Amino acid sequence: MGKLYVVGIGPGDGRYLTEAARAALEEADVLCGYTLYVELLKPFWPEKATYSTGMTGEMERCRWCLEQAAGGKTVALICSGDAGIYGMAAPVLELRKEYGEAEVEIIPGITAALSGGALLGAPLGHDFCVISLSDRLTDWAQIEERLRCAARGDFAICLYNPASRHRRDYLQRACDILLSEKSPETVCGLARSIGREGESIRILPLSELRGTEADMFTTVFIGSSQTRELDGRMVTPRGYRT
Repeated sequence: MGKLYVVGIGPGDGRYLTEAARAALEEADVLCGYTLYVELLKPFWPEKATYSTGMTGEMERCRWCLEQAAGGKTVALICSGDAGIYGMAAPVLELRKEYGEAEVEIIPGITAALSGGALLGAPLGHDFCVISLSDRLTDWAQIEERLRCAARGDFAICLYNPASRHRRDYLQRACDILLSEKSPETVCGLARSIGREGESIRILPLSELRGTEADMFTTVFIGSSQTRELDGRMVTPRGYRT
């Protein structure tokens, strides 16, 4: 019996790979993942065998990895950010029993809420929520309700998947919901291409965020009522000073 590592690789830059992730990737006979993520790791392990699929091929990848592990190979299924946050850890564990109890180990990674937050400053210094705006697997009505509840609870909010070619106005729609509960001056931030070429950040008010372009490489941060811009950094204090 082999082993399947489900590995969070962070944003894909070597600086953000944990030691545990490096060790799992080094041990693996084959690296499997979404095509972009496999390409990001190839320069580090050019000798490794790889297997990749495009977007929407998630379940195919999980099954392939479990089959390989059941057949005796050590496989690393790689996920951007953290394997358990919008990653492949959950579907792998759901499917595991179909493949003879193949050994599975989940390796955590640095998710965009953390790496993007560090670039911006400390936007998640107090209680926060992470919400994906992708409605491919979640009904938009449920996403809307989660946005309203998070805004009413005065959480800082981190938005994943804010827009795509087929969802160009989703960030605008999300901002309209948030503006019904929050001040238009609420401090917000954008972190794009974290740890990759073209990395950039921007801090702006919620009213301005509504008309701002974003894509799948962008992570959006919405402050709480306590969030401030301090010397070009986005900061949500926890209250230590008081």
